[in-house]
Amino acid sequence: MAKAARRHLGEILYKAGLVEKQALIDAIKAGQAGKKRLGDVLIEKGLIDEENLAKAIAKQFDMKYVNLDTATITPESLKLVPEDLIKKHNVLPLGLDNGRLKLAISDPVNLDAMDSVRFRTNKELDCYVANPSKIRKFVTDSLDQSRAEESDRLRHSIDATAAELAEAGHEFQAEVLKAGQVAGDDGPVVRLVNLIIDTAVNMRVSDIHIEPMADRVRVRYRLDGVCFEKDNIPKNMQAPLMTRLKILSGMNIAEKRVPQDGRIKRTIGNQDVDFRVSALPGNHGESVVLRILRPDAVNIGIKALGFESDDYDRFQKIIRRPNGIFLVTGPTGSGKTTTLYAALQELNKPDKKIITAEDPIEYSFAGMNQCQVREDIGLSFDKILRAMLRQAPNIILVGEIRDGIVADVAIQAALTGHLVFSTLHTNDAPSAITRLVDMGVKPFLVASSIQAIMAQRLVRIICKNCKTVDKDPDPLHLRLLNITPEDLKTNSIYKGAGCSQCNGMGYKGRKGIFEMVELNNEVRELAFSKAPIGELRKACIASGMRTLMEDGKLKIFRGVTTPAEIAAVAQTEGVVT
Repeated sequence: MAKAARRHLGEILYKAGLVEKQALIDAIKAGQAGKKRLGDVLIEKGLIDEENLAKAIAKQFDMKYVNLDTATITPESLKLVPEDLIKKHNVLPLGLDNGRLKLAISDPVNLDAMDSVRFRTNKELDCYVANPSKIRKFVTDSLDQSRAEESDRLRHSIDATAAELAEAGHEFQAEVLKAGQVAGDDGPVVRLVNLIIDTAVNMRVSDIHIEPMADRVRVRYRLDGVCFEKDNIPKNMQAPLMTRLKILSGMNIAEKRVPQDGRIKRTIGNQDVDFRVSALPGNHGESVVLRILRPDAVNIGIKALGFESDDYDRFQKIIRRPNGIFLVTGPTGSGKTTTLYAALQELNKPDKKIITAEDPIEYSFAGMNQCQVREDIGLSFDKILRAMLRQAPNIILVGEIRDGIVADVAIQAALTGHLVFSTLHTNDAPSAITRLVDMGVKPFLVASSIQAIMAQRLVRIICKNCKTVDKDPDPLHLRLLNITPEDLKTNSIYKGAGCSQCNGMGYKGRKGIFEMVELNNEVRELAFSKAPIGELRKACIASGMRTLMEDGKLKIFRGVTTPAEIAAVAQTEGVVT
């Protein structure tokens, strides 16, 4: 049976006796002339109020209307939807009912709002129509109240800390702390946290480490993969500092015995920046780490990753194959996810369907279907991967192959015509083959499904502003990298002298070094026969694989990085120091 056509808003208003016929005709003409919606014109002319309009819209779309004057909405309900979505789309979470999110909206035509909420909350929606002005007022009042409660909690924490200091005989420090109690955004703790975060973002650091010690709180930044001490905070500021960070990231401020995770979203310099926050109990108090997630951090493009020209061409060919598995390997923090995101963005076209399974989703991309792993409800990598295959994707990204179950499903996907990208923790590219076999994957499946494997590391690049020839390179680093006196006769080695632009470090930014192997018949046969890793590595090198160390040496001789950086992540075997 065909679905009845949706009634016109003007018809509903006229039959309800809310608008006269001629006034309705005039409003329709004015809307057509000014390209405005009928409801907006009627509101502007004062012919109807927002409450009656909302009720009529609910009837038009066969939805329930909710009166926010009588609705009971708890502060916990507001936390069901991120604050930025609530403000952007003027929606109001009303609570949960059998796992479904009840959501008050003002515009049923705004499908983008509903899709965004559904994606970010990972819940199905039951939508209700409400007065848009009342939604806006309720949200503003509730958020203001939440901030006031946050300030109260922080003030109580400072009072408690000051009382402890006074009891221990530190009256002066207690008075200083109490004199700077939080007053809106002007409190010292608020200013301190803002300063720590803003400075880190402006310095391009990737992580902020706030670590309680016996007599102080140490603040360290990680810049280009290297930690350095930035500041020391008095021990008496530890409690209010941790409380402020926990409130900002949505953690339980009363819980100090177990690890917690949270997120902070801030706008810094016209850019929205996300922070993934982790709190870990320790001997001297909770240690907090903020991972900075910049939207532009993964939009660097394939060319900026650091490929040599031949590896760049091979990479472009590999990611455009119709099926098979492409593995990127390396330790944590070696840039594997950034490499795969760069590949997916290159392939993200309207004619390709891309689905990802990630834990967690750190960056959102338009045009990709991204799924968040949630082990707490049984939504694991393998379950998402099996469901993906029923969605008819062209390209699949599995954040990490952690066990044999995920590996088996990924291989089956590759063998049934899908291109699968994933990561694995191994020291080099050939080791990925033996690692999969160790997980329990049958050797013939490994040999037949994998198209290519790439190992990578990140190395700091020399600051261009203070780059100079290194006339006395460290002999140990040269020996570790097999750089001979003959090599030095034809190639110069460079270093960074240190300047204000690189904070005196001599390095600014990072690039990758790579070893990439495309599986040929010989390598596949060795994989099938479970050959030792030594034989596999020799066959990969014979097939044209450039090792991490050799790729690093090319970058040393081109003046991109230094021997110390390459020696730290890639060395030859059998060197006697």
